[in-house]
This record gives sequence, structure tokens and C-alpha cells, in this order.
Amino acid sequence: MKKLFASLGLMFALLSPGLTLAQDAAAPVEEAVMAETTAVEAAAPMAEAAPAEAAPEAAAPVPDKGDTTWMMVSTLIVIMMTIPGLALFYGGLARTKNMLSILTQVLATFCLISILWAVYGYSLAFGDGGGLNWAIGDLSKLFLAGITPDSTAATFTDGVVIPEFVFVAFQLTFAAITVALIFGGLAERVKFSALMVFGVLWFTFSYLPITHMVWATGGYLFEKGALDFAGGTVVHINSGIAALVGAIVLGKRVGFGRDAMPPHNLAMTMIGASLLWVGWFGFNAGSNLEANGGTTLAFINTILAPAAAGMSWMLAEWMLRGKPSMLGLASGVVAGLVVVTPAAGLVGPMGAIILGLIGGVVCLWGVTGLKKLHGFDDSLDVFGIHCVGGIVGAIGTGVFVSTALGGVGVDGYTMGGQVLTQATGVLVTLVWSGVVSLVAFKLVDMTMGLRVSEEQEREGLDTASHGERAYNP
Repeated sequence: MKKLFASLGLMFALLSPGLTLAQDAAAPVEEAVMAETTAVEAAAPMAEAAPAEAAPEAAAPVPDKGDTTWMMVSTLIVIMMTIPGLALFYGGLARTKNMLSILTQVLATFCLISILWAVYGYSLAFGDGGGLNWAIGDLSKLFLAGITPDSTAATFTDGVVIPEFVFVAFQLTFAAITVALIFGGLAERVKFSALMVFGVLWFTFSYLPITHMVWATGGYLFEKGALDFAGGTVVHINSGIAALVGAIVLGKRVGFGRDAMPPHNLAMTMIGASLLWVGWFGFNAGSNLEANGGTTLAFINTILAPAAAGMSWMLAEWMLRGKPSMLGLASGVVAGLVVVTPAAGLVGPMGAIILGLIGGVVCLWGVTGLKKLHGFDDSLDVFGIHCVGGIVGAIGTGVFVSTALGGVGVDGYTMGGQVLTQATGVLVTLVWSGVVSLVAFKLVDMTMGLRVSEEQEREGLDTASHGERAYNP
């Protein structure tokens, strides 16, 4: 009878003038039905008369404007740390006759890798590679297919997203600076054309797989739990070992160990180092992919670690050589930036300071004692700062991520287990990049030659390779 009254009431409500039927898809609606000839009130729930419609699916997350703006700013300042930051830092360290060649190499590399990243790099780095997903992605986003202004990429917080184009651009800058870093080890004697061809090969077969293994879901090191917040393995160890292999394959510069080869403009080197430091805030704090408390942790650590490393390098050099040098101070700052990169958003501020203090001294040894011990000509000390510093930072992250030491902690953490995982990441990167670099350098050398002639080297690559000079009389 209850259902009968509800049905009759519904019919009267639909036919009676002046009465309306209110519907709400989110909850059952109760309809009061008035009969014109009686004062009887039917209060049966509408849900009994007719089932309510299913609630619509929750709307997709919308990118936060603040997060989006922060990521765009981070991307811009990472571009600044590459051009002009890295260009001036490297250029000032070179001799006058090679200054313009360094600037050209850095700028051309940024342009080259930007195009390759959009064509296939992003897809292979962050796509799902199926059976090969442990090492590389797929080509589903070749030429950035399927990405629109409305596409989103997830951040580290559930339900928080940013526009995918911003993520594509941000990761592009990492790829570009990593390839450009290598060329510091080959400076003043390498063919420009050979450098560009090597850059394509190394980017494709070393940078993209290492990036996927470390940062992409399903990647070998990602699934093992290796921690690399902003690129200690992906950027610094990866490029640093490649620079060492290249320096060995190329051989020493004419006059190395016999002629003085001082930096031609330390003022430019200091300006370049300062631009690198500023840009590194985008590099490290931007790697949090959103603007929140974790971002501020990476931000403060990007101040403290390089400050500590700059001081430890300067003081150690002061004790060893009797005077503190500006070059040593600037190099120490860069070493501290490298060391804190894998740890930036994972360790506490005191952990960052300790990593910086250790990194400054160890990297000083890397560019002096280790370099002299083996006698290789790494022109601008890429291996001693980036590879050695990256190793210190990667292993140190496994220690100082501990909550007992002020870190953020990770699930199932044990210090010994995490350090072993970090060491695995270091070893995989060294071997993979080392082998790819050796093969790529040898292929380029056999087909087109890596090195300029002795006459061109003595003349300087500014005029020999580019037909112009950084400085005209």
C-alpha cells in the first residue's frame, strides 16, 4: 500500500498545475504530494517510487595555478643555469683562444637536445616500454603525440597534477644540461661536428635509459627503491663518467703537463658559478614538482650544502697551498650543488651541511690527487666534480635520509639496505654510461674523427672551428 500511495502521489504531482518535480542526482529526494480534494499528505521517499540516478564520476584533478607557475619558473631558471651559467663557468676556465667555442658548444647542445627531447626523448624516458620497461619507455608519445594543453602529469602528492607540457619542458632542461656537462672534459681539442654526433648517440643510448631506470615507474632502479631526488645519478654520475671516457679516448691536449693552461677569465667563472647556484634552485626545488613544504626543504638544502662545500674546499686548499683561491671557492660551491642534488628533498638541513662539508674535500681530491694519480686530461674537471660529487651525494642520501638523522625517511628503511641500493644505482650508472660512451666515442672517431689537428688546436678552436673570436683586438 505504501508503494501504491507513492505511485499515485507521483502521478498527481506530475499532472497538477503549479507543482514541479525536483530531482537531485547526488541524493534521494523526498516529494511532498498535495491532493486537491483532501488534506492527506503522502510522504513516501521518491527512491521507493523510482531508483535514483547513479552519481557522476568525480571530476579529474585540475592543475593548481601556483604549482604550475612554480614549475614554469623552475624551468626558466634551469635554462639560465645552462645558458649562460654553464657556458660562462666553462668558458672562463678555458683559454682565450677557445672561449667562443665553449659558448657555441653549450648553446648548440641545448638547441639540439631540445628538439630530440620533443621528437622521441620524452616518450622513451617516461613512456611504458612493455617488456623492456625496466630499461626504456616506448614511442607512444613520439613527436609529443596526444599531449595537449589539457593533458596533466601527476606529482608526488596523490591527486595533485601539473600540465604535462610543463613537465615535458622541465625535464627537457635536465637532458640538455647533462649532455652539455660532458663537453667540459673534452674542451679545447674536440671537433664540433663530432661533438654534435656524439651528443645524439649518448643522449639516445645513455641519458634516456638511465632516466627511465631511475625516475619512471617500472624502471629497474626505481623499482629497487634507489633514491635520486633531482639527478645525482641521472645527471652528474652519468655525465661525469662520460667526460672521463671521452678525455681518455681523445688523449691529452698539446702541451698538457708542460705548458701553463690557466683559466683565462676567473671573473666569468665566478659569474657562471653564481648563475649555476641560482639556477640550481629550479633544478632541486623544482624537482618536487609542486610548491609545498617538501619544496622548501629542497630549497634550504640548496643554500646550505654548497655553502658548506665552498667553505670546506677553500679551507682545505688554504691549508694545502697557503692561500685560498676564488677558483677553489667557486669549484667547491658547484661541488656542493652536485652532492646535494640526489638528496635535496630527502635529507634534513644538517644532513645537507654534512654532505656539503664532505663533498667539498672529496671533490678537491678528485680534481687534484685523483687526476694526477691517473694522468688523464679532463680539461675542466667534470669527472672530479660531477662524477665524484654525484657518488658522494648518492651514497650519502642513503645515510642521511634516515629520520634519526633528520631525513624524511622511506618505508621499510634500514641504513645498510638503503646504502646498498644506492650503491647499486651508482654502479649501474657508471657501467651503463661508461660502456655507451666508449662505444659512441669510438664510432665517431672511426667514422669522422674526434680530434682537431694539432695545428688547429694550437690556433684555437674559436677561429679553427667557427671562424670568429670571442675577443677581437
